[in-house]
Amino acid sequence: MLSASELADRLARDAEAVCRHYLSAGRRAGNYWIVGDVANSKGKSLYVHLSGPRKGRWADAATAQFGDLLDLVRETSGLVDFRDVADEARRFLNEPRPSPPSGDGDACGTPSVERPAAERARRLLRMTQPLAGTLADDYLRQRGILRASLHPALRFHTSCYYRDLVTGRTSSYPALIAAVTDRFGAVTGVHRTWLDPEGEGKAKVDDPRRALGGLLGNAVRFRFPAHGPVPVMAAGEGLESILSLSHVMPGMAMVSALTANHLAAFLLPARCERLYIAADADAAGRHGIERLSRRAQALGILPLVLTPELGDFNEDLRRLGPARFTAQLRAQLAPKDSEAFLPA
Repeated sequence: MLSASELADRLARDAEAVCRHYLSAGRRAGNYWIVGDVANSKGKSLYVHLSGPRKGRWADAATAQFGDLLDLVRETSGLVDFRDVADEARRFLNEPRPSPPSGDGDACGTPSVERPAAERARRLLRMTQPLAGTLADDYLRQRGILRASLHPALRFHTSCYYRDLVTGRTSSYPALIAAVTDRFGAVTGVHRTWLDPEGEGKAKVDDPRRALGGLLGNAVRFRFPAHGPVPVMAAGEGLESILSLSHVMPGMAMVSALTANHLAAFLLPARCERLYIAADADAAGRHGIERLSRRAQALGILPLVLTPELGDFNEDLRRLGPARFTAQLRAQLAPKDSEAFLPA
């Protein structure tokens, strides 16, 4: 039986055929296959190398997802278990495939198959359990975040599939799962943080954090009302940074957009008056803040930037302690928000 890396290599030999089958809404452009995303949408954010040393590798510039063709089969088919992914790849490799048409047309003559971007994320979320008392809850408590189990967006997976994108080796680890939702509360994606089974922080893998599904414009939401206006809110990138802010300001609606690009593209709620943007100090973070600030101003929303005293807000919470962290934030909030959201 072929290993994961061998299956990926076999798929790469027929990279264009794989793309025409699983990403039929796309088209060939030179040495690349171009399509909107892993949901097979029209567009040109995702590109697959069709030749050269990176043949079969792909990346999505909008979501920062990347991988080989076995990953692509998994994402486009909405599969979770590696056995199901491998079976689907073997089925494709064993089926006769039509010759590609001449030119760089949009598809190979077969109708485009639309697959909801959130299908796999929702399936994974259904396999989780409540956070309270789990390894993921313990992990966040070690980070100074003591009330994470009160947030319905956070869940725990006892054995979440993980694949090394370089070696192709597969394994599974317990994981903190965060639900990504749109402005109506529908699940569009998930964010996974793989954890060390012995409770020693994150799993000892190259990239212990990954997101999947429809992230653009959406976010992990905390304390968001199901209906009605959100006059004051905070938005930022990292999950633990936003959870740290929520720990000392539990009454404020907050979102984690997960990356700087997604922060910049976050769809702001109706009737928002003030938006606090939790700053990350790197160049990508500054870019996200600037873009979101401009969009907020265009909508008549006042953007205000919150900056950490140390490296990030979780470091502030852990090293400064809640009282000093609260005092540091109080100086940055509008007086009416300081009174409403921070303890006296």
